Amino acid sequence: MGPPDPRPRFEELYTEHYAAVSSYVQRRTDHPDDTADIIAETFTTAWRRLADIPSGDQARLWLYGVARRTLANHRRGESRRAALTSRLREELTDWTDPMTSLVPETTRAAFMRLSADDRELLSLVGWEGLGNAEIAKVLGCSRIAVRQRLHRARKRLSTELAADDGDLNRYGARAVSLAKESL
Repeated sequence: MGPPDPRPRFEELYTEHYAAVSSYVQRRTDHPDDTADIIAETFTTAWRRLADIPSGDQARLWLYGVARRTLANHRRGESRRAALTSRLREELTDWTDPMTSLVPETTRAAFMRLSADDRELLSLVGWEGLGNAEIAKVLGCSRIAVRQRLHRARKRLSTELAADDGDLNRYGARAVSLAKESL
């Protein structure tokens, strides 16, 4: 005969302590979805560590400890997500604000008229600084295919730029050199 089935013990713990753990978590969260996630994670941990859970009322205290650590992890994750959101918002503001951007509006407009595939390819080169071999790995194609696609994307960008303004010199020497580098 094998080891005893752990389900009855878990079901007993869950039934006996769910209300207490739920109340504990609800008083410490602001959103019902967060509450549900933390309760689920607490009882998932209890299932995985069923052999470590003491018996009797000590089980409730053990579950409170798990819930407390789960809440702390959740708060750290929220803090990281908030910081990331703020940083991304600043980066997007820099991209969309013509006063803080080095890219002239006509160049940005020409870039945005390209297909999503062309924009991604040119972004991998210009923003991410990847070479053809690296881009090939990202896109899952050969270096030759990247070279051909990149050549075509640059030509299409050149055509779009020429449609807006054939004379890049009005943007200054830096814009002319950047445009020539991309072609």
